[in-house]
Amino acid sequence: MSGDLLPGRQIRQEHMAAAFGVSRLPVREALRQLVADGLVVHEHHVGFAVVRLSRAEFDQVYLMRRLLETEVLRSLPRPAARRLAEIEALAEKIEHAATAIDLPRMRALNSQFHFAVFDLSDLKLVVGEIRRIWTWALPYHSVSLYDDAGRARILEEHREMVTALRTGDTERLVDLMDAHRAGSEAQLNLLLEAGAVAHPSAS
Repeated sequence: MSGDLLPGRQIRQEHMAAAFGVSRLPVREALRQLVADGLVVHEHHVGFAVVRLSRAEFDQVYLMRRLLETEVLRSLPRPAARRLAEIEALAEKIEHAATAIDLPRMRALNSQFHFAVFDLSDLKLVVGEIRRIWTWALPYHSVSLYDDAGRARILEEHREMVTALRTGDTERLVDLMDAHRAGSEAQLNLLLEAGAVAHPSAS
């Protein structure tokens, strides 16, 4: 999730054990959990690697996100003042991380921000499915953060989302999320076309 290991990168258990100062056993257990989470793949006689999504899989991820996130956002009640303040505080923390160019923190806070919004919904099973779909693409979520214009766009859209939540304008929120999602998808498409995501070992 930090981006230190790029999609497709082999993960050597002995190297990870040495880096963390532990035996190979907890590393192996952690890798098995990451396989279950969909972030790592394991091939017999090859070993573990960071999952690498195909173009077709990316298209399906964004299709599922659009369908499910739209339903969740349309189901949102107007948030209580305390919940709205928490969401607004997360947006501000993301802005501070962006100013410091702290991309790992920005990425983590971005997920917290969006799920703080989604979790306002009573459609808990649907939100759980969205969380699972997001997990598949987490290693790629930093793509748009490396671009100054991309970061500025994300921050502005977050501010507008908070305003839409405050006024109870769910249709505006849906439109903003569509634009937000499309911006990230466009950045990924550029990398896919350039081969940077498909062949991370060459980047």
